[in-house]
Amino acid sequence: MSRESEHPVEHLVVIGVGLIGGSIARALKHEGFVGRVTGVGRSRENLDRARELGIIDHWSHNIAEAVHDADMVVVAVPMGAYDRLFAELAKVLPENAVVTDAGSTKQHAIDVAEKHLSDSSRFIPAHPIAGTEQSGAEASFAELFEDRLCILTPAENADPESLAIVNAMWEATKSRVVQMDAKRHDDFLASVSHLPHLAAFALVNAVRKQGDEEHDPFQFAAGGFRDFTRIASSSPEMWRDIALSNSEALASNIDALQAELAELKLALESGDGEMLLQSFSAAKKARDEWLEKHGGSL
Repeated sequence: MSRESEHPVEHLVVIGVGLIGGSIARALKHEGFVGRVTGVGRSRENLDRARELGIIDHWSHNIAEAVHDADMVVVAVPMGAYDRLFAELAKVLPENAVVTDAGSTKQHAIDVAEKHLSDSSRFIPAHPIAGTEQSGAEASFAELFEDRLCILTPAENADPESLAIVNAMWEATKSRVVQMDAKRHDDFLASVSHLPHLAAFALVNAVRKQGDEEHDPFQFAAGGFRDFTRIASSSPEMWRDIALSNSEALASNIDALQAELAELKLALESGDGEMLLQSFSAAKKARDEWLEKHGGSL
């Protein structure tokens, strides 16, 4: 970090100026944490709009041009782009630059960083538990991370100074920052985030396939279906990448869900109302306790 700057980070580069990357830039600029922000991305239209909105100060399609004097780099791109991006970053990243990210799968991020970066100790993985179904810079807002959990999963060789500045960065977004082992993070998120998205996609597809020329099953859907399947409107490409990057933990959680559904199916086939009642009651109790303890969100 620049010792002469009035900001903790003088030059921040955000690679991927979408909902997450744009919101990070907005929040940090609002708090005076950064001096200037350079955005990197593929869409000129999105980057121009981000500059018009004051989210970024400059932009470039060229990573080398953008990061040559960066103090910190935030990677906010789909997990599927990590390998290519880190390979490119490794060639041009300034020696003292700190790198963090906002990806949903942390062991994969660490593996890619260690594979490509000459000094992976300055990479501090992070996962802000926040988002909407919207995308692009225009969807971003500074309050996105406010009072939301942000999980840091530093590797064993993490540089303490880099960890401290990344921790401070996420705190500046008003996130509640915690640290966790990367594999433990991936196991937890497979069950409470990744599996629900796959279940929502699967349910919509199951209903879609029931349609025929006479009836569209979606015309009968109401609030319950809308609420349960809201996240099926998320980016298919992004969730493909997340699923593949956390495939082992996710497959295990799919097995667990299928086992629960199999028990419910057996109860239906045998007319076992008591089993259904016990299962539904246990789920209601667990969810009500979650709402009471955590307010229904991380």
